[in-house]
Amino acid sequence: MQVNDGDRFHRAIAAIDAANADDPETLLLKGEVVPKEQTHAEMALRWVERLRPDASEALKLASRAHHVRRWERPRADYPAGRQVYLRWRRDLQVFHAETAAAILRTCDYDEETIARVGMIIRKQGLGRDPEVQALEDALSLVFMETQLHAFRPTQEEDTVIGILRKTWRKMSPAAREAALSFDFDPEDRRLIEAAIGS
Repeated sequence: MQVNDGDRFHRAIAAIDAANADDPETLLLKGEVVPKEQTHAEMALRWVERLRPDASEALKLASRAHHVRRWERPRADYPAGRQVYLRWRRDLQVFHAETAAAILRTCDYDEETIARVGMIIRKQGLGRDPEVQALEDALSLVFMETQLHAFRPTQEEDTVIGILRKTWRKMSPAAREAALSFDFDPEDRRLIEAAIGS
């Protein structure tokens, strides 16, 4: 039986969404409490499609699966410290890539596509691979849209500015332009302007 690629893609998106369906974490978005990872996955895919209308199927799948079942690997399972934090982030990328691969195999994807999705999720080639850059842009924009406002009061101002500066440096010109069009809270915008002006 021949597999219809469009049907396969939609089955994969549905399977990724199902894997994220029991996320216990939520976030407040435009006055509504929504499931965190599912919302981030939907927004990341929308940003990828907006920034790269020619996005490959692998990039679209990677954007939808980039944090699949993230709550199963909480930061609290690792000790404190910068180096341990970086190890946790690397472990997460491997976990997300492996979880996505298992889902895609059930949807009849070939190993080449599965490997490509994993490479994008693990951000291999960041700075050289335009599709990895597109995912990085999407994730940066989702952070600024959905997490910055709640994150800001929990940290020292200099820490937030430093994080925003690093985020900005990783973003493409198109993503930066998109970010500047957001209707930010005045205090959020002040910190963004401080970050990009320094």
